[in-house]
Amino acid sequence: MPTSPMRTTATSTEPRKMHHYKISEAAAASGVTPANIRFYEKEKLLKQSIRGDNSYRMYSDADVHQLRFIRACRSLDMSLSEVRTLLGLNLNNKADCATARGALDEHLAHVHSRLAELKTLEKDLRALRGRCDGLDTTCHIIKALHERANSLPRLARQTNQSKRHV
Repeated sequence: MPTSPMRTTATSTEPRKMHHYKISEAAAASGVTPANIRFYEKEKLLKQSIRGDNSYRMYSDADVHQLRFIRACRSLDMSLSEVRTLLGLNLNNKADCATARGALDEHLAHVHSRLAELKTLEKDLRALRGRCDGLDTTCHIIKALHERANSLPRLARQTNQSKRHV
């Protein structure tokens, strides 16, 4: 009988039953795709799952919570490295709180930098868009992109045979 992804509540007279979820159930309970669950295991953000008698990956309630934590961090555009740092911290340790604040400060600085890059990109795209009103026989946007492509520097040719990929 399949395990339900819903938690059961333990009463004071019975021990809390630990659920084990198949990967599809863990995905549904956490909002993380099965492919991402396998990826997070490979990246060691989630411990290797146990295997049931049928060789299916099985996940605990704690694993599902950790997947939700990872998803929450990723929704804030945190890198895997940043998520890994936060996963390693203890919420009841004052020193870890300082580490978490530092990690968030660094991420916030990255976001500010990225916003500046995006504003520059927006300005560049608006200027490019302003080159063409669609009335000429030539598309000045495509012309400008060709000019830009021609002005890009060429990569230096590799002479060292050990660096070749082919």
